[in-house]
This record gives sequence, C-alpha cells and structure tokens, in this order.
Amino acid sequence: MKKIISIFTILTIIAIAIFSTNVFAAALDTIDVKVDKTTVRPEEEVKLTVEFGQPLGAYTFDISYDNKIFDYVSAEGGTANDTGDKIKVVYHDQAGGTNPRSNMSVIFKAKEGITTSNPTELTVTAEGLANADASVTYDDITTPIVKNITVEPEYVDYKLKLDYEGEIVKDVEKAMTISYSSSMGRYYDHARLIAEATTPEGGTVKLLATDKARLEHDIIQSGWGDAQGYAIGGKNVSQVLQTKAMFSKEGQYNITLKLIDRDNSDSVIAEQSFQFDVKETATPITPETPEEKPEEKPEEKPEQTPSEETEKETPKQLPKTGNNIYVPVATLAVLLISIYAVLNKKRK
Repeated sequence: MKKIISIFTILTIIAIAIFSTNVFAAALDTIDVKVDKTTVRPEEEVKLTVEFGQPLGAYTFDISYDNKIFDYVSAEGGTANDTGDKIKVVYHDQAGGTNPRSNMSVIFKAKEGITTSNPTELTVTAEGLANADASVTYDDITTPIVKNITVEPEYVDYKLKLDYEGEIVKDVEKAMTISYSSSMGRYYDHARLIAEATTPEGGTVKLLATDKARLEHDIIQSGWGDAQGYAIGGKNVSQVLQTKAMFSKEGQYNITLKLIDRDNSDSVIAEQSFQFDVKETATPITPETPEEKPEEKPEEKPEQTPSEETEKETPKQLPKTGNNIYVPVATLAVLLISIYAVLNKKRK
C-alpha cells in the first residue's frame, strides 16, 4: 500500500511539473470586427478587418460570404483559402513568437450587373487562437460575429412629366402625355400613380386615361392602375401614359403628379407639379399676308452731253488694216525724178 501511494505521489509531482509550463485557455473578448462601408455598389470593393486587441501568434479565421453577390479578392494576415462561400485564413508565427499579428483582413468585390438591393452579411468565426509565445490559448469563437452590408446600384430618382402642345381652352379636350422615368430606378413591388389638382373658384378638371379593358379612369379622382399598385424599378425605366384633360373654367390650374409606395403607407417616391393657364376661347388664327415688296424703279443713267456722246461714238484712233497705199506711190515718184535728173545731166 505504501508503495502504491509513493508511485501516485511521484506521478502527481511529475504531472504538476509538466503542466506548470503548459498553456491554459481563456476567453478572448477583445476581438473587434469592422467593415469599411455598409452600402456597396456593383463592382465596388469592401474590406473586412478583424482587430485582435492583443498580439496573436496563431489563429484560424473563417469569413463566410454570399458568393452570388460577392467575389473574393485578397486577404492579409495569413494564408487564405477560398472554399467558394467561405475564406479560411490561417496564421502561425514561424519566428518563435517574435512576429505576432494584431489584425487580419479580407477584401471582397460586389458582382457587376446587380440592379436590386441585396441586404447580406459577412460572418466571422475563429479557432486555434493563441498569444504570441503560445503560453495562452483562447476559446474558439463559435457564435458568428455578423456584419450587415447592402449591395445595390446607385439609384437615380424618378422624373415625372406632363406634356402637351398648344393652348388650353375651357371645355375643350386636350391631349396630354404623362411619363415617369429613371436610368436606374429603385425597385418597388407596389407603386401607384395618383394626381391632385387645385382650380380657380368654381372650376373643375379631369385627367382621363383608358386601361386595357377600355375603361376610363380619372387619375385625379381615383389614381391609375390596380389599387394595390404594380412593380417598377431597374435599369432605364420608362413608362408613358396617354391621357386627355378637360378644364371647366378659364383661369389658372395646378396638377401635381405623385408616384407612391403602397407598401410604405403611400409614401411619396416622386412628385412634380404643373401649372396651366386655361383660356375662355381659342386665340383666332390670323392668316399670314404676303409681304409687299417695294416697286423696283429702273436704274437712272446720268445724262450725257453731245460732246461725250460723240467722243464715245468716234474712236480716238482707228485700227490699222492692210498696207498703206502712199508708200509705193512715193517710192515710184522718187525713182522717176532720179532717172530724169541723170538723163538731163548727160545731155548737157
């Protein structure tokens, strides 16, 4: 019996000696997870950073993501492995505790072509956590740390228009075109178009449109479309509605068009007001008269004196034509005189 007790005592002492230099576990409550943005545009990057709060010499972090929305780009602070919907980042200080890290990070990029709002999340868990010299290990982080992010395009407000041509006369039907558009419209499952009007005292106005069943609706009285609304949104939204307006009295009217969200207590998505001046009668059209051109007078030439007319009619120098007849006659006369003089001298 004494021998057994001695063996047990020796084993206990050895165990205490061994475990006195081993590690012990503790909770790491200094972890802080951050993202550099909470709204991300298509093809834009978002960075998730895990701050440890103290130096760690070893760790394995798992960051889960939605691979339908994000692509993995890169990681810093360990060896990263992308499993398709999770990034595993592993680090172990190979320098014997002299090169611990205080943080690690992962970068994701939102996919292109996203046209709707996509609330999503990045979740972080960890295991194998140890301090710089591995003298202390920390409890695994099994409850995910969640960071919420929304991936959506940069939406452009809807624009409302009400167009028509010419002047407006009371009790005369006027064709008008209602339209709303956006190059990148936010999505609404149940939107609806309504209208409000202010009129001169005693005046009324109707804004009529015909649906596919050929039923006529006054947009001012009952709005347009299904009472529960209809879906709109996306890239290059453009809706056009042909209407006709009728004003009962001359004066100034105001019509306000509103696009509302039925799912959010009829909150206004977009609105625009339009002012109209209604006349008692149409402005008479005056036919255009051809413009009278002044009578053209013949150009008056300055009166010429007789001497000027003679001077113009008689050339100052006649043109020379052919040979001059006086030259051969003179030459013949000189020759005859010379012959006569010679003969007369011989006689003497």
